Amino acid sequence: MSSPLLFILVILYLGLLFFIAFWAEKKKSNFWVNNPYIYALSLAVYCSAWTYYGSIGVAANQGLEYLAIYIGPVIIIPAWIYINSKIIRISRVNKISSIADFISLRYGNSRFLGALVAFVCILAVIPYIGLQIKAISESYHLITKTEISSNIFFDSATYVVIIIALFSAYYGTRYVDASEKRLGIISAVAFESFLKLIFFLIFGIFVVYGIFNGFEDIYKQASKLPDFHQKNTFNGLEGGFNWFLMCLLSMTAIFLLPRQFHSTIIENRTEKHLKTAIWLFPLYLLLLNFFVFPIAWGGKILFAGQNVNPEFFSILIPQKFGNTFISAMIFFGGLSACISMIIISSISLSVMLSNNIIIPYGLLNNFKTETENTNSKTIVNIRKISIFSLIILGFVFYKFLIIGSSMFSVGLISFVLIAQLAPSFFGAIFWRRGNFYGAITGIIVGVFICYFNLILPNYFETTYQNSSLFLFFKIPYLSPVANVFFWSLIVNASLFLIISSSVIGHYRERNFAEIYVDIDDYILNHENAYIWKGTANISDIRKILTRFLGEKKTKQALNIFNLKYNISDENDSADSRFIKFSENLLSGRIGTASAKILIEGVTKEDKITLPEVLKILEESKENISMNKQLTEHSQQLRKLSEELQNANETLIIKDRQKDDFLDSVAHELRTPITAIRATSELLLDDEEMPLEIKKDFLGNIISESDRLAEIINDILYLDKLEAGTTPLNIEYKSITETYYKALKPLQQLFDQKHLHHSEVNLLQDEHFYFDEMKMIQLFQNILGNALKFTNEQGMVQTKFQEKDGTLKISIFNTGKNIPEEDLDFVFEKFYQSKNQNIRKPLGSGLGLAICKKIITAHSGNITAKNKEIGVTFEIFLPNQTERK
Repeated sequence: MSSPLLFILVILYLGLLFFIAFWAEKKKSNFWVNNPYIYALSLAVYCSAWTYYGSIGVAANQGLEYLAIYIGPVIIIPAWIYINSKIIRISRVNKISSIADFISLRYGNSRFLGALVAFVCILAVIPYIGLQIKAISESYHLITKTEISSNIFFDSATYVVIIIALFSAYYGTRYVDASEKRLGIISAVAFESFLKLIFFLIFGIFVVYGIFNGFEDIYKQASKLPDFHQKNTFNGLEGGFNWFLMCLLSMTAIFLLPRQFHSTIIENRTEKHLKTAIWLFPLYLLLLNFFVFPIAWGGKILFAGQNVNPEFFSILIPQKFGNTFISAMIFFGGLSACISMIIISSISLSVMLSNNIIIPYGLLNNFKTETENTNSKTIVNIRKISIFSLIILGFVFYKFLIIGSSMFSVGLISFVLIAQLAPSFFGAIFWRRGNFYGAITGIIVGVFICYFNLILPNYFETTYQNSSLFLFFKIPYLSPVANVFFWSLIVNASLFLIISSSVIGHYRERNFAEIYVDIDDYILNHENAYIWKGTANISDIRKILTRFLGEKKTKQALNIFNLKYNISDENDSADSRFIKFSENLLSGRIGTASAKILIEGVTKEDKITLPEVLKILEESKENISMNKQLTEHSQQLRKLSEELQNANETLIIKDRQKDDFLDSVAHELRTPITAIRATSELLLDDEEMPLEIKKDFLGNIISESDRLAEIINDILYLDKLEAGTTPLNIEYKSITETYYKALKPLQQLFDQKHLHHSEVNLLQDEHFYFDEMKMIQLFQNILGNALKFTNEQGMVQTKFQEKDGTLKISIFNTGKNIPEEDLDFVFEKFYQSKNQNIRKPLGSGLGLAICKKIITAHSGNITAKNKEIGVTFEIFLPNQTERK
């Protein structure tokens, strides 16, 4: 493929990413905003160029060792429900925007510790960004079959990197508050994660089934290679120790890599999304690695004896067979892996660089005198320049320091460096005694060991080729990376534990220790858990807030605070709750340490002893616990009260309905009885009445007697149905034949009223299990209803269909609609519509209640729905093959 064509395709692809980010930000639809799959896919930013290219190289050179980087996260991911839920809650209530803020806030909100963590992250991740740029550049030149130019201005890959840097700088700084969710970026990253997985799976299928004849064929041919058996084992106990340590290393990375902390914690919108992530993310890792080993062996077979870089087997293999499409597809899959890592890493690093280094150590005094617009623009511009500069710095790192290094080695060094944050990070959420001095000592010494034993020997090998300072106890059978990881973490953790146990921490550390460790106790009332004593005026703090939020947002924030704690607007005395509230408002913009410094500048804090802190915290915890219990009891009482009130109202309505029903039944019974009595008296008094009139009167008596008997029978029958004393006689019958039996006695009445009747039968098998006599009564009651309420020349249509194992019978008539408020109650025994006509149709008024009881006894359901013209009754009967 020509270089200009590929460059144009890359530009179009980046344009597509830009469009996805723009569309997601603009629409903010539920698909983008509240989608657990978008969130879970965004976590696959873990799978960078190292995964896409480096894993194949490691599998080819070192065998099963490549799996350790993925097994570690898979093992620890189920614990996310507890660990990450806790971290998300801590970050949310404290407006944390980076891992540097997370660690520094826990250990007393120290500016120095925040800067130290930011420095470690930058030191670890810049080479990693360089690694992605290396992958983009080398894969670009492999696809186009061009040489990498020593002059960066004549290298197309340079301009690809610049475009990525501009895209990241633009979309990574849409919000001044760094703790805000970047919907556009995350949506684009999720799309890239999906794309790189699909492309890699297609390539895997191409290699296994397109070039070879399946897995068996690959391994049969590979078994002839001299190193086959060695690469398919863990090389005994020594290799197992290396593999185990690499698993531990990747476990820490999945929590501590800035891009993972950002995508997992900062971009999390709701904790329940973790439930999707804990199965989808491991599945993603499994699928992405499913073909790695076969591809590696396939490449070794195809390029046996040739001097090629196995990290690029994924591009070299399709090129060998002249398949440009597959090669280009893999290139864009790898490009997706690289871009997503560069974007998220540069955003998270820029936040730390601005909030933990540049602002707290250089610009805070300037912010105090500027307006909100000026400060916001300054913060955004700092982050834009930081993102662009970090990516360009990664490019320079690639060109001058790692151009000859393997992806695997660069990636592992970054992992080991970032692992130095592990003791202070996990100690922050699980150990109250951990303190500032233990954290900084452990991190500094751990990084120092890594620097002299990994960074210098690998990146400056001509000068420090044999450097192994501090590794006095090298374990011979461990790899250099495993050795450094083991000893640096042992020393780091030991110093953290020993110093933290020996040195009494600052009261602020213990304050945040309690909040971090027991976040579930404080989450609903975290501002009350913040301990502060001194004098402060709300008006002074308000001036600071206005410099960053503006007058309108500051006023809104203060109104929310006053409403939450029922405080008067006239009160100007700030307490600990307001101090914490104000710091949180500023934290996302300038970082937690800078927020603390600014608020301290307009307040006067009194020192508090550690015992006093512990006493206040204990009282606070008890109060919060008591308030929580009282709130829960109050909610339960409120719920019970509402339920009782609803039940009482229902009973009143039922009682009124029952009275109305009894009045109606009494009226219905009285009417035929009165007619019978009146007719009988006329017959008795008038002995000379003509015979024809006597016959009419006697016919009326018989008719009214029948009506009286029908009412009484319906009442008794309904009572039996309710009591369950009428057993079902279940038989395997044709439902349509049963329906015709029900329709036949009514057909003459339909004809007399000139009603058009039709059936639509969509059943393949008409036989079902039901009680035929009761279903006949059900059909006749509904058809009788249609006769009563449908005007002449109207229509009745019955439709039979089966859906999801359930028989559905729809009986439609063109009669008048049922009032909307009556639809849910028409099948109730005691319900009488408020919208009835004065003249009621003939009948007992119990037909629909009987229908409901009959179909319920069949484990089915019946509903009534208004149509534009008329009403449809829908009957649902389960199609059970065995009924007794």
